Amino acid sequence: MTTTGPRAKRSRKPAVVASPEARIEKAGTFPGPDRDPHPKAGRNGWLKVIESLDPVTHHQDILRITAGYEFPWDYQRSLEFALFRTYCVPTISELLARTGEFEHRPQKRYDDTSLLMAELIEHGYDAERGRESLRNINRMHGKYSIDNDDMLYVLSTFVYDPLDWIDNYGWRRLHPKERLASFYFYRQVGIRMGIKDIPESFQEFHRFKLEYERKMFDYSDDNHAIGTYTLELFKSWYPKALGPGVEKVVYSLIDDRMARAFGFPKGSPRMRAMSEGALRMRSALVRRFPKRRVSVSGGNATNRTYPGYPLGYRPRDLGV
Repeated sequence: MTTTGPRAKRSRKPAVVASPEARIEKAGTFPGPDRDPHPKAGRNGWLKVIESLDPVTHHQDILRITAGYEFPWDYQRSLEFALFRTYCVPTISELLARTGEFEHRPQKRYDDTSLLMAELIEHGYDAERGRESLRNINRMHGKYSIDNDDMLYVLSTFVYDPLDWIDNYGWRRLHPKERLASFYFYRQVGIRMGIKDIPESFQEFHRFKLEYERKMFDYSDDNHAIGTYTLELFKSWYPKALGPGVEKVVYSLIDDRMARAFGFPKGSPRMRAMSEGALRMRSALVRRFPKRRVSVSGGNATNRTYPGYPLGYRPRDLGV
């Protein structure tokens, strides 16, 4: 959750507010991602590399392959919907509404979040650019007093929402090591962000996410406002004439609990079938492509806020 806003008052409280007995954990030391990996032969050459790696110690390598080589488009789309999902929590959307960022600069906030997370995946959280990205993220969060469980929930969406999306719409099923690597990667990111009480297992963290959504998803006017600003942002990426269609597709891809929390209409089952069919047709086509040999997780020159990124930019330039 990346928040910015020059008019917001700086809180004297800690950026991440947890209970006094919350567990404070020391960050682990793990190998950074190989910046020049080589796939094995065949369309599943990257999968063969993943099968040879330990998801506990080499989670940075595995996630970079998954997000940068195997599923870059799917990973980007899934994170868009993951962030969208977090706005169903009234305490999260209230903070975002208070900053004014979604009302006045939704594209910039989207680009800041997307690029900072991409920097962590591409370079690793302990590399120079990764540490710079984390300092920037922590500095932006430091302007506000944020509940630890809210931060923990946002972190959980980064772990599990891409896994669900790729399992549903990706060109192949994820390997169990890819699933575990996502957990171990974002767990270390969360520790470096000062988030407390991060569960120690994949299953425990997933249970936390599901239970948190069950308890905390509820309608609020702030949810509706932030959800509407985000929907308008999605529509702005396409010709104006396609706007109503984009809206229907988004409604069809969010679940009923999200729709109720946003105050959005329930999506059409027919439109959902069409949307999912189109996503699976895309995957069937991608399956026929040769494997990608250049990672695209480290920069997005097509972002609308920082032309040509990362050329001429550093992570510290984001979000200011």
